[in-house]
Amino acid sequence: MKILLVNWLDRANPQGGGAEIHVFELFSRLAAWGHSVRMVCSGWKGGPARAVVDGIDVTRVSTRYGFALRGRGAVRRALAEEAPDILVEDINKVPLFTAGLTDRPMCAIVPHLFGGTAFNEAPWPMAAAVWLAERPLATAYRRAGFHAISESTRDDLVARGVRPECIRVIHPGVDAGRFRPDPGVRRAAPPAFLYIGRLRRYKGVDIAIRAFARALAQRPDIRFDVAGSGDTRAELERLVAELGIGHAVTFHGFVTEAQKLDLLRSTTANIFPSPKEGWGITVVEAAACGTPSLASDSPGLQDSVRHGETGYLVPHGDETALAARMLELAGDPALVARLGVAARTFAETLTWDQAARETERHLQDIINGSACG
Repeated sequence: MKILLVNWLDRANPQGGGAEIHVFELFSRLAAWGHSVRMVCSGWKGGPARAVVDGIDVTRVSTRYGFALRGRGAVRRALAEEAPDILVEDINKVPLFTAGLTDRPMCAIVPHLFGGTAFNEAPWPMAAAVWLAERPLATAYRRAGFHAISESTRDDLVARGVRPECIRVIHPGVDAGRFRPDPGVRRAAPPAFLYIGRLRRYKGVDIAIRAFARALAQRPDIRFDVAGSGDTRAELERLVAELGIGHAVTFHGFVTEAQKLDLLRSTTANIFPSPKEGWGITVVEAAACGTPSLASDSPGLQDSVRHGETGYLVPHGDETALAARMLELAGDPALVARLGVAARTFAETLTWDQAARETERHLQDIINGSACG
């Protein structure tokens, strides 16, 4: 297949995150299996305009914030340069509505849709623009096949008018060889909890901090590690100071992959308090390390956390319920171990090779006209 892939960022971009890991784990495999994969994405200051990244021929245009204006023109030029067998747009930010640029077969990859959660993160004019841009998806992409990364995303698309038969759920994989338990790394003693990811308002890290403060009041020896960077770090540090729990909370900032593995392996539980996700990649990375998660009972996380088996789901924003689960795990190492074993077993069923093969079949079905049957 000749594939033209559109994504806001590529994996080499310093601002790349989980969406870029996902798309490159899939399409770098397709490139290695003999398919031709070109990508159009945004660039960054000092970044080369052309590059080959993991076997994918990447063309970078403008910047992350300018891509909304210049991206469609770049896609149009790429289509004219060489007609692909299929156009694939990864809609992980604002959609570019590329389906209207060509009559070639089309696949829309949808990790998740922001919906009303955009207003938790961005100023209202920007949030309103994102919310409005997502409204016409079903109409603008009516001829596309949809690749959803979770059942929650599928249900969201159906609620917006996308035909269910045109949606295929393909769960992301995890590198279970790299993310794995290490017998030489012991669980933290006293118990510790971990948030790892971007420090953004919509991630709900403030909820986790307040819940931890409640748990700390009953068990003064526990700790909380916050790993990652983002524009709300100062705000979260102020919250920790106001709650008087600075002695028990450590902000690690950006961590290396080795540090990330040590944290995931040694923590009592991974905390993921977001109101909405596509899947929750760190939940599955923690699971692969044999670590359970305590997560919001919200879309996406309902799919990646198996309640009572690989961790626990709590009502989003319920600090009391989250604190209670923290105390439960802190007081029961045998429960942590049991959940961790089940989490590892679950993670082992999720491989990138399998996800890439399912993606390959889906793209071929779209090209053959059989994806919506």
